[in-house]
Amino acid sequence: MNSAGSGTGLPRQDGFAKVTGTALYTADHVAEGMLYGVLVGASVPAGRVRGIDADDALAVPGVSHVLTHAEIPKLGVPPVPVAGSSRMPMQDDEIHYEGEPIAIVLAQTLEAAEYAASLVRADIESKPFVAHPGGERAGAVVPRESGYLSHGTDAEKGDVEGAVAGAQARHTGTYVQPSRHHNPMEPSATLAEWRDGTLTVVDSTQWSYGVRMVMCALFDLAPEQVRVRSPHTGGAFGAKSVVWPHEMLAPVAARISGHPVRIALSRAQMYSIIPYQPQMVQTVSLAASDSGRLAAIEHESVNVTSVDDDFVEYATLASRTMYAAPAIRVSQRVQRANINLGTAMRAPLEGTGLWALGSAMNELAAQLQIDPIDLRLANHADVHPFTGRPWSSKKLRECYEQGARAFGWRRRPNKPERDGPWVVGQGMADCAMGTIRFGAGAQVRLLADGRAVIQSGTQDIGTGIVTIMTQIACDVLGLTPDQVRCEIGDTNLPEAGPTFGSSSTMGVGAAVMSAAKDVLAKLRERSGHPLEEAPGADAMATAMQAAGAQELVGAGSFTPQDTEYALHTFGAVFVEIGFDPDLGILRLRRAVGRYSVGRILNPRTARAQILGGIVWGWGKATMEASRHEEHLGRWLSKDLAGVALPVNADIPSDIDVAFIDEVDEHASPIGGKGIGEIGATGVDAAVADAVFHATGRRIRELPITPDKLV
Repeated sequence: MNSAGSGTGLPRQDGFAKVTGTALYTADHVAEGMLYGVLVGASVPAGRVRGIDADDALAVPGVSHVLTHAEIPKLGVPPVPVAGSSRMPMQDDEIHYEGEPIAIVLAQTLEAAEYAASLVRADIESKPFVAHPGGERAGAVVPRESGYLSHGTDAEKGDVEGAVAGAQARHTGTYVQPSRHHNPMEPSATLAEWRDGTLTVVDSTQWSYGVRMVMCALFDLAPEQVRVRSPHTGGAFGAKSVVWPHEMLAPVAARISGHPVRIALSRAQMYSIIPYQPQMVQTVSLAASDSGRLAAIEHESVNVTSVDDDFVEYATLASRTMYAAPAIRVSQRVQRANINLGTAMRAPLEGTGLWALGSAMNELAAQLQIDPIDLRLANHADVHPFTGRPWSSKKLRECYEQGARAFGWRRRPNKPERDGPWVVGQGMADCAMGTIRFGAGAQVRLLADGRAVIQSGTQDIGTGIVTIMTQIACDVLGLTPDQVRCEIGDTNLPEAGPTFGSSSTMGVGAAVMSAAKDVLAKLRERSGHPLEEAPGADAMATAMQAAGAQELVGAGSFTPQDTEYALHTFGAVFVEIGFDPDLGILRLRRAVGRYSVGRILNPRTARAQILGGIVWGWGKATMEASRHEEHLGRWLSKDLAGVALPVNADIPSDIDVAFIDEVDEHASPIGGKGIGEIGATGVDAAVADAVFHATGRRIRELPITPDKLV
């Protein structure tokens, strides 16, 4: 195997460009004659725009247009959730959430556009509104049929009532996590340009081809009339997974004005226009024997959504997949309010559900006086609990064993110990994520000197896909990283799926491997040279000369196939916290994680992903919440100044993560599965368990802040 190929810790191939500032993000791009667009948002959460006075704004030098709904043409309706919402922006005078775009200012400079936007005066008729609910289930309703209703509202297997009636032990708890905003480093931005009836969009997105799909629907265009480029996306975490209002309004404004238009959102607009992870209220009921064997799991989840669309956060998938129980019943409900629509955030679905389910299991373990690991081992699901399908691979037992040994879990004291002023507590929880796969295509262009160019329409959101693509090509062709170049982020390249759901390595990686094998086979056939596996640049250059070819192109693809296996990733996380009983302050002292996630292609980048996930989980558990002002109907602190986030001083160096040796060829031809999100799961439940160990208090509402502890 090539020393730079998969399985080695190759450094990030895009790292130099990013740290030197040569990597261009959407807001770095300009076009000749470009106008700067600034959105004007509604000042109320519900109402109607009676009129807009734009005279002062239009008087600002450099301002060319102030567009309102009266100037915006009727747009086509794209599929949801490829488009974030079924409600297209600025199509009428109705206001359904604070910050909803009601005007677009276009100017020759950003400064002029921003100043003019502050001068736009809207005459608004306010209407009564439904405020973001508190941490209760009041007003919960069955979700409407929509593109977000992919897993149904209710599911059940077995006799839940009978199992509960015959159980020796029962536990019921309600667990709350607040709404949270994604806050990527790069605010969302879009540059749109029309030429000769074709549309080119530069976008900060997780799904270039999804953006193209929406543009085709909005403007009744054929796919070949739309080109979407996304060279770099500066973080996303789900916020840029589908298409939101600014991405639709930039090409509208460009068509009306006859100029390219770039709209870059402010941080405040990232709160009011771009989605967030919605507040969730989950009730979990467990019924078990005295020995801890589960008889039934019941899991009800309610999440906040908008008045227009019902985004459903399927937290109950955790209870369908995690533990062996003969009876399981789950339900999903929503609470509608005059707020912008929510969306998935890093570690959705099982990640959100494990906060509640993992906490409930830890509480049941304490009630039965059973070690939390032993309770989980007693309920280990050897097959998928709901479908009965065998797992494609699962080494969760090894995660428990190796994690517990590294952490010293079995030596955990029954009572908390002190370290100076700190009370020390320890906790653990499961980690898990479903394995989501998307189709992908790729090309490998072999040049005359034996170097290679990899091409795929996938997008880089900062997770290292270029490095993985390089390693896979090096594996097949025997090249060194400096002999491989990647071209991505363009719908003129082979189609690839979205970069979310921890899916890119499986899909794009498999397509690159297929394309590299294809070009090598073509070179053997054309040259007559019996090239060995991974022949290297010199041997391929000689064969290219014999073939009389300046370039050969190999094509590859990955299409997920239905399988008899259940695809999933698993892990276990252990944390130790320090608690200051006088101030109520929590500190993360150390953490250990072990993960069963298939083949690891790059230990360096994989470890970085898991470390980032644990930090993310600590922030969720102890710091982060997006508060909504119930009287004004708007998000508070719409900037990072009002958001508590983990910084270096909050995170210890003692974070030990490792992976169980595993290959899962059922999930993908490369044997790997996704790891981008599993590291963020389980941390919240483990922290809550550690807090209980240190303080004797069960905290069921996140974040666990000093006011809940003192």
